[in-house]
Amino acid sequence: MIEASQLRAARGLIEWSQTQLAEAAGLSLPTIKRMEKVGPGRSSADNVNAVRRALEAAGVVFLEAGASAEGGPGVRLRKDLGT
Repeated sequence: MIEASQLRAARGLIEWSQTQLAEAAGLSLPTIKRMEKVGPGRSSADNVNAVRRALEAAGVVFLEAGASAEGGPGVRLRKDLGT
């Protein structure tokens, strides 16, 4: 499951505003703000998937907890975009 901090970090990596993310995901701005504040766990699966697809299409890769030696969830840019 994506965490609120991952959404904020992902948006920061690609330098998108909340409005840009809302437009790319086809969701309302209040929905994005709520997801970034309280986490996507209270959103519908369709909304979470729309946000994830929009961010991944822009080059974001989501890292699940335990994906690295340090263990926390995170985000990074796809290799072909980050170089």
